[in-house]
Amino acid sequence: MNEPSGYYESDTTLAQYLEFHFGESWHGEPNFPKELTRLCFEAMDGRDAGKALDLGCACGRATFELATRFDHVDGIDFSERFVRAASEMAKHRQVRYARPEEGELVSYQERSLASLGLEGTAGKVGFHQGDACDLQPRFTGYDLVLAANLIDRLYQPSRFLTTIHERITDNGLLVIASPYTWLEEYTPRDAWVGGFRKDGEDYTTFDGLQEMLAPHFRLLVDPHSVPFVIRETRNKFQHSFSEVTVWEKL
Repeated sequence: MNEPSGYYESDTTLAQYLEFHFGESWHGEPNFPKELTRLCFEAMDGRDAGKALDLGCACGRATFELATRFDHVDGIDFSERFVRAASEMAKHRQVRYARPEEGELVSYQERSLASLGLEGTAGKVGFHQGDACDLQPRFTGYDLVLAANLIDRLYQPSRFLTTIHERITDNGLLVIASPYTWLEEYTPRDAWVGGFRKDGEDYTTFDGLQEMLAPHFRLLVDPHSVPFVIRETRNKFQHSFSEVTVWEKL
């Protein structure tokens, strides 16, 4: 297992992600984990809602949101600090964090499951530190797997994409969301799924997804972009778009 990037283990980044998951909405954009969950429910369209897996769950908002319909949801993330924060929210029904404002100045925030309409989900979730490229055997039998902003942070995304079908039930769904920000600090250049020239032609990440997933999945929902905003300070925000695709296991 590769060591997680130090970026994800800092207090400042944890606070930013807690705000991203449980805090306010910024610049008119919906809460990203909640919006992804809505899209998951829309795609389910009457399918079984027994177990779901939120892979790359970060601080766990989508895990809790999925548990409003699923009987049980596992959230797995590479970052031990993120998993600890998500587990704290499940155990205590609330989290507190110091939100960066300006320089050394912070504001103290408290968020609760009750305030988000999620109090009934705490007993239906489990959070685990893990590697999406090397999942433990017990994580299997899922009716839906959500991989949000994950694939372009994996050291070997092809291993994940060509084996995840083993974890999903027949006709179950794989929902992938990614801004396709391929960086060598996370993923070696020769392991990128797309974003390069191949045989003299542009080869996009969606092209790569189609090729790698074709043996076991069919595309159910065409690619579409979902915005997300990460608040760094009161004056600085990351405004990005994540392309969402939905795949049904054959």
